[in-house]
Amino acid sequence: MSGRRALRAVLVDLSGTLHIEDTATPVRSSWSGSARPRWAVRFVMSTMEIFTSLSAARRLVEQNHQRPLLLVEDSALEDFAGLDTSNPNAVVVGLAPQHFNYQTLNTAFRLVLEGAPLVAVHKARYYQRGDGLALGPGPFVTALEYASGRSAVVVGKPQETFFTQVPDSGMQPGEAVMIGDDARDDVGGAQNAGMRGILVRTGKYRVGDESKISPGPYLTCDSFPDAVDHLLKDLL
Repeated sequence: MSGRRALRAVLVDLSGTLHIEDTATPVRSSWSGSARPRWAVRFVMSTMEIFTSLSAARRLVEQNHQRPLLLVEDSALEDFAGLDTSNPNAVVVGLAPQHFNYQTLNTAFRLVLEGAPLVAVHKARYYQRGDGLALGPGPFVTALEYASGRSAVVVGKPQETFFTQVPDSGMQPGEAVMIGDDARDDVGGAQNAGMRGILVRTGKYRVGDESKISPGPYLTCDSFPDAVDHLLKDLL
């Protein structure tokens, strides 16, 4: 279409959009059992090409020469490899079910109360697990904010700065699309940054999520393959 910017980037929220824990998200659309073309999606990239909210959190503490108390999953610790975490003077909170206990949170509270910066990897309210919805880091970050009277620095979604930290610095927001299962953080955050947001009805999605943001999603699809189909037919 004339006057429309070419699509140069697609941002994808992985958990809930492409997989739930170790299982691929179901394809609940006309793609299943139909004669339509089937697309094989494969990721071929090096870790240097991936930018996540964990990357943003590490960048921030490095820039400020901080020694973080890391409340993140054990699998995420590799993203902070090499950082000095002795005698912490900052608190980083991500998704960490095994660390969200009274003793650990109280240690974090005391640090923040004494002036340590509170860094939230993101503030997702909840996410989808294999056994159902589960609390995300957002409620725990909010609890620390409430108890300490201090505000967290949020480096991930839905912050506009996260969406604008795309590797191609010459790209304009209108040339990018975000695909995710979270209406507020994925779609709303992207659209507030000037991108288009596609909401998928998988993962944490529940009926009526479209109405949680204004303006609503650019598009709502049954699954990630349907979103890709739209991109290929209408945006490329």
